[in-house]
Amino acid sequence: MDWKDSIKTTRDQLRNLNKTIPETAKGFGALSKGAMASEGLDKKTLEFVALGIAVADHCDPCIGFHVEALIRIGATRDEVAAVLGMAVQMGGGPSLMYAAKALDCYDQLAK
Repeated sequence: MDWKDSIKTTRDQLRNLNKTIPETAKGFGALSKGAMASEGLDKKTLEFVALGIAVADHCDPCIGFHVEALIRIGATRDEVAAVLGMAVQMGGGPSLMYAAKALDCYDQLAK
């Protein structure tokens, strides 16, 4: 999978959906903003949590967005790998497959 193309395609699809259901999109945007405004955890930790859930829930687009965000805020490959290990521990074999995808995503986007 080409992660840069996948992320671009997903963004294009989301823009189209957001135009179609603007109130829902606004509501989800507010929810996301509120969740990321936590005073208890820093942004990197919150993104690690989101990545772990994306792997456990088998969401390719979510993996792309959260890995991209983690690279932007300075997460290392080793840190991402540690999160992926926990996601596998919690999600078993299917999460192992998506953890491999997530590490491939990190490797592609970190270049």
